[in-house]
Amino acid sequence: MSTVSGAAPRRAVAPLELFFDLVFVFAVGQLAHHLHDELSWRGAAETAVMLVAVLSTWALTSFDATFLDVERKRTNRLVLVVMGLGLFMNAQIPRAFADRPWAFVVPLVAILLLTAGVAAVSAPTPVLRNHYRRVLVWAAVSTPLWLVGAAADHGPRLAWWAAAAAVDMAGVWLAHPLPGNVLASENLVFDAEHMVERIRLFIIIQLGETVLTIGTAIADAPVDVPTVTTALGAFVALVYLCASYFRGGENVLALHVATTSDPLLAVRHAVSGQYPTLAGLVAVAVGAELAISHPTGEGSAELGLLLFGGAILYIITQAWWYYVSTGQAWGARLLACLAFAAAGVAARWLPPLVSVLILDAILIVLVSVLTRVHRRVAETLAPSDSV
Repeated sequence: MSTVSGAAPRRAVAPLELFFDLVFVFAVGQLAHHLHDELSWRGAAETAVMLVAVLSTWALTSFDATFLDVERKRTNRLVLVVMGLGLFMNAQIPRAFADRPWAFVVPLVAILLLTAGVAAVSAPTPVLRNHYRRVLVWAAVSTPLWLVGAAADHGPRLAWWAAAAAVDMAGVWLAHPLPGNVLASENLVFDAEHMVERIRLFIIIQLGETVLTIGTAIADAPVDVPTVTTALGAFVALVYLCASYFRGGENVLALHVATTSDPLLAVRHAVSGQYPTLAGLVAVAVGAELAISHPTGEGSAELGLLLFGGAILYIITQAWWYYVSTGQAWGARLLACLAFAAAGVAARWLPPLVSVLILDAILIVLVSVLTRVHRRVAETLAPSDSV
């Protein structure tokens, strides 16, 4: 049990919460397919808007399940309903900007209003009920934008939905403040360790869905030396993207949350970081698909943006979190992002296979450095044993 002020009894992640995460990580493949099929700046913007919608609903429901206790029957039923709505919503991603905008938006809006409305009534403390009333106000701002966008033609729909997504994401990032009415989280009772484990498992599932996306590309590609080498290189890149956090980085997060005076703020930062993290994985998955399909073809700016830009999003988000939380373990990540940027420029003139191998080389060096850095940071954060 955490010993910080405002800590709640530690509760293990429930099987229902893991089941819920699977429904929402299903969107990773859907988003990657949409970006692959609409490989343009507009397609990237559409993908980003839908990614924000998916993660905002995941974040709101995950906090609900923690604050309201998913083991309670009412919370259990809420999570199940959101799962059903989320499954239908995520299934519409490839056609949301085509012929099924309402099929995407109606379950999305239902989730936003339902999660906030239930918590505003049933949250266990006045502070939480007041917080969720603020969440409802923010949802009341974004909901008309989502609905007007669904009614609009394909062209202007992106602008309406981008505005709605910006409202929802800003709400999650800022904890839904209103003038003179903000969340004071320092002394709020909150099972922060539970949410740390939720985030850890959610990242693993995201990586797993990215593996499936790349695996599908491998299945559709010919079996020859360049293709197999590129596919293995893409797999190695995912392994080391995973290791950049799980080689001790999760211990740093857990120790920081356990020792900080405001664990909810630390968790909020980690949840906010899921937006660029997921965007980075989607970009890397699509870049890997392109490389595997034409490993010895000509390079392109698109491939460089996807492979190396995706890696930058994933790694620089970690750098930001370590900088704002511990002030440590961010420098190596920033240097790696500079190397990714240079390689992304060069990818225009390099065969895709070579670009994948360069990505691997940068990640391998980064992880070897971070393994030592994480160990050192964890030692500085660990509370000293009392005699």
